[in-house]
Amino acid sequence: MFKRDVEHIGRIILRNLREQGLETPLLQRRLVAAWAEVAGEVVSRYTLDAYIHNQTLVVRLSSPALRTELGMQRRELVRRLNSYVGAQVIADIRFH
Repeated sequence: MFKRDVEHIGRIILRNLREQGLETPLLQRRLVAAWAEVAGEVVSRYTLDAYIHNQTLVVRLSSPALRTELGMQRRELVRRLNSYVGAQVIADIRFH
């Protein structure tokens, strides 16, 4: 009998994505998509746009009051978003 080297399919996919330079854009896309779930339904209703620029999630909001309140929760939101995708994707959040 011979021994097989068995590797989990998820690790194979991640390794291939990393080799092709696609891991970071994929994680960034997942993080932006997770904004509505992590921030909550009420916040997502006031969100006009969200994108990542230089490891900073930029979120455009239609409510100045919400912008101020979320600014005070910035560190917790960064931690929760990175935790959601399982990687350090962003370092900060800016609200506009």
